[in-house]
Amino acid sequence: MTMQFGGFTALDDCSIRIAPGSFHALLGENGAGKSTLVKCMMGFYRATSGEMLVDGREARISDPKAAHALGLGMVYQHFTLVPSLTVAENLVISREDAPSVIDWRAEGADLQTFMDGMPFQVPLDQPVRALAAGEKQKLEILKQLYLGRRFLILDEPTSVLTPDEADEVLSHMRALCQKGAISVLMITHKFREVTAYADAVSVLRRGKLVGGGKVAELGHGDMAALMMGDAQLAQPAPRSGTRGVEVLELNDIKAQDRTGLKGIRIDKLRVHAGEIVGVAGISGNGQMELMEILSGQRPCQSGQIRVKGSPYSATRREAHRHNIRFLPEEPLHNACAPRMSVSDNIAFRSFDTDGGVWLSGRRMRSRATRLVDQFKVKTTSIDAPISALSGGNVQRAVLARELSGDVDLLIISNPCFGLDFSAVSEIRTRIMQARNAGAAVLILSEDLDEIMELTDRVLVMSEGTITYDAQTAEADIATIGRHMGGHL
Repeated sequence: MTMQFGGFTALDDCSIRIAPGSFHALLGENGAGKSTLVKCMMGFYRATSGEMLVDGREARISDPKAAHALGLGMVYQHFTLVPSLTVAENLVISREDAPSVIDWRAEGADLQTFMDGMPFQVPLDQPVRALAAGEKQKLEILKQLYLGRRFLILDEPTSVLTPDEADEVLSHMRALCQKGAISVLMITHKFREVTAYADAVSVLRRGKLVGGGKVAELGHGDMAALMMGDAQLAQPAPRSGTRGVEVLELNDIKAQDRTGLKGIRIDKLRVHAGEIVGVAGISGNGQMELMEILSGQRPCQSGQIRVKGSPYSATRREAHRHNIRFLPEEPLHNACAPRMSVSDNIAFRSFDTDGGVWLSGRRMRSRATRLVDQFKVKTTSIDAPISALSGGNVQRAVLARELSGDVDLLIISNPCFGLDFSAVSEIRTRIMQARNAGAAVLILSEDLDEIMELTDRVLVMSEGTITYDAQTAEADIATIGRHMGGHL
């Protein structure tokens, strides 16, 4: 199977066989092609070339409905339930043959009979909003079984579960596979889950199938080697200057993750002037929460953040005083007002600190014109809405705003996600220039090549905590891969 988006090949001639009654794991780092593959299988995408056989016969799957008709179902990473309805109501309305007038006495009896045959239970009369996350995930799986799906694709099914809940759900799924009731293809990045529950594993890297086999014959080191490959560390970008004083310090930080079920625990993190520290990791391991903590969007339960030796609580005033700048992921949505002009968006950093009681449109426009030219932002006009710009030019505009003036600390998340090569090169150059000018830079990125190219020191974040810390020049890519996969 091959899937191309314009000139970009997301999936390159992949062939995978999932045996009946098997629990098959699909492993790979972010961007490896896992999601593209299963979306082609489920009919969300039409593959550019290739075919899929179901029970030995060619299957033409034009949309998810066609996939469902063949017994294929998918449990998504995020819940697809109706919170205000009960468990029973969610199950019944998911059927294509759901009656317009429901006989709840008859349906209730049928549902209870179905539930009695299932390996785990969820109370039929409870509204979904009252269920714990583990129960919701069980219900998503039960819904697929209730609909008669015999082949289940599980997309990171344990990302919202506690370890105990994850073990319970996966052990039940494995038992159903062993009985021959279902077959499972599970997307995961956790080596422990692959070893504990899967029969076989396939590994994708950069759109290609690079290996796999029986789990009993593969160790965590083998999986890491397949996932990371024999890639050489990227050549570091030109850098100058020496490491200076400590600028950012985190001690014993504890916070809740976005699900409210797991914790973020950062015992120690340091970033010095004239240094880029990169945080690598598979998506969903706490990087987003770390960015939110540092930008004041997520409260800490305990611990302390210090900037230049002073306590820091992530207020706008403190950010101004310490010359702290941010470039969040997807800046059009997270760092801009899309309908406002390029000029207005560039002014957000300094509109209330330039002096005077009234805003000066002339001053704002003059500043915007200068920065648009300096950072090569391509726009028809500085009065155009910033949403009209391409992704790379939005990034350049936000960088122009954040890197103007004195910068002592720059905190960045996935700065080049989805951008073309030209934009990537320009933005990485700007980041390195800030570092060489003496700024302390913390970059959170799911692109390991980016981490290796830009950073002086690399950390790995897994399950909400930092598990690896090394100088980039001395880092071992296989070791990084094992830590990213949760094998500590």
